[in-house]
Amino acid sequence: MSSEVKKVTPELQMEITNLYYQEAYFLDNRKYKEWLELLTDDINYKMPMRETVEGVDIDNIAEDSSFFEETKTSLSTRVNRLYTKSAWVENPATRQRHFITNIVIDGTENPNEYNVRSYFLFKRSRGSTTDIEEMFGERNDIVRLVNNQWKIASRIVYPDQSVITTMNMSMFL
Repeated sequence: MSSEVKKVTPELQMEITNLYYQEAYFLDNRKYKEWLELLTDDINYKMPMRETVEGVDIDNIAEDSSFFEETKTSLSTRVNRLYTKSAWVENPATRQRHFITNIVIDGTENPNEYNVRSYFLFKRSRGSTTDIEEMFGERNDIVRLVNNQWKIASRIVYPDQSVITTMNMSMFL
């Protein structure tokens, strides 16, 4: 029994691209509870570590360690904490921007799921300092149609940096 991979139409490309733009808007405007609604209940959200290995022609992604590996429950806990006074790292609130580009969508054998690759650039400033934190890299996602709404079912974030210079990871990539 063979399954056919569903074709990506321009309309589908726009729908999924809009999901990513909506996600960036929610994160940039600290609408974290609304952002959570863009994720499926069974999401796996992780960022493996990048290693620098001289003379080795591989992606240098660590197989056995990561900066974080989250579920919907753990992400909800982190989000809920941001709405409390104990989230001192976000007081005063940071100014942040998520730039999402190079969105490439590939069909899967499941007609309700697509593989999505995108590049990201994240910039953040705090208070009145001139320091700007940034991260950049690639994200590999699975998006799924749930009740006629596209949601992110899986995300692997591959940072281009092997040393992360941001003060924390509360910004959700």
